Amino acid sequence: MNNNGLSSYFQFKNVDWSNMWGATWETVWMTLVSIIVVAILGALLGLLLFETSNSESIWAKVLNWIVSAFVNIFRSIPFIILIVLLLPATQAMMGTIIGPKAALPSLIISAAPFYARLVEIAFHEIDHGVVEAADSMGATQSQIISKVLLPESMPALVSGLTVTAISLIGYTAMAGAIGAGGLGNLAYLDGFQASNNTITMVATVIIVLIVFICQFAGDLLVKRIDKR
Repeated sequence: MNNNGLSSYFQFKNVDWSNMWGATWETVWMTLVSIIVVAILGALLGLLLFETSNSESIWAKVLNWIVSAFVNIFRSIPFIILIVLLLPATQAMMGTIIGPKAALPSLIISAAPFYARLVEIAFHEIDHGVVEAADSMGATQSQIISKVLLPESMPALVSGLTVTAISLIGYTAMAGAIGAGGLGNLAYLDGFQASNNTITMVATVIIVLIVFICQFAGDLLVKRIDKR
């Protein structure tokens, strides 16, 4: 196998395409499952941060401090360190520390705090007069959330979720380097360690294409729901 020069990136006969498509599906699966959980958990955390940020209640202030600390701590830990840190918890929750399923706790815990901050920012950017108008008309807190906060901030929420999803795709590649499967695992084991530059290149191109598709879908959805 010639591993020297640019030609080493284009020796496609050295690619096991069945393994490549299998790894692609693992990456897509990890991203989809993670982003669904992150969207729900991040939205709840962001809403909690928003609702308790200006409250005069001492308990609300304490809750805001606790949630903020959780979000800030896990948002600050580099992903590769977080994976190692969570290995015992992953083993307990998932029954394994290898494979796509084992990557889910780290992916979710790393991305949910990041998205929670984006959700909180999106809620704070809503015109406060709109919220006050709904409140003056007798709307309950749940009605304000469902009929004012969420609809008004939806373009920003979808845009933030798109950014989070793209970050998760990159995280899956890093998780793959320590045995989580997917394109990152294939690029590291069958590409880098086997000195097969073609596999590394093809895996990289597929990841870039997934990112482009995710960004395009997110931008298209934002344009459709943005009524401004």
